[in-house]
Amino acid sequence: MRKFRNSLLLLVLAAVCLPQTATQLVTPEIRRVGDKLACKCGVCNNTVATCQMLECHYSLPARQKIATLQQQGRSDDTILASFVKESGISALSSPPAEGFNILGYLMPIIGIVAGLGAILLFLKKSKQYRIPATVPPLDNEMLARYKERIDKDMAKLE
Repeated sequence: MRKFRNSLLLLVLAAVCLPQTATQLVTPEIRRVGDKLACKCGVCNNTVATCQMLECHYSLPARQKIATLQQQGRSDDTILASFVKESGISALSSPPAEGFNILGYLMPIIGIVAGLGAILLFLKKSKQYRIPATVPPLDNEMLARYKERIDKDMAKLE
């Protein structure tokens, strides 16, 4: 009886784990093209190749379409162009490096250079206003006036 219960438990665990296995539609060829396409299901920010949502309404048909187009002998660029034709440039996971899209690649570099420039400018300005290392000598007459004023203020408090 105990063996039967353990076998049944093992069978149930295997059945629970079955839906979590990868689909058969993610071959290296499909992954190569799918990595360049964004998943547009609205839930994830993954590519078509890496979307792990079960029964995704976008990535599953996209993988099937990629597989069919590859079986027809189409090149990767042709497949990508067909997705761009259907969904626009937003179908790509990263924008092409041409025209205004180059700014997206250059802005991180420009931001880093501008930040380093601001730090260098701050350091240069802060060197101008350095506090002198030596303290000027105290004037005994001024010191006596301060002590006198402190004594008066203390007397008022008492």
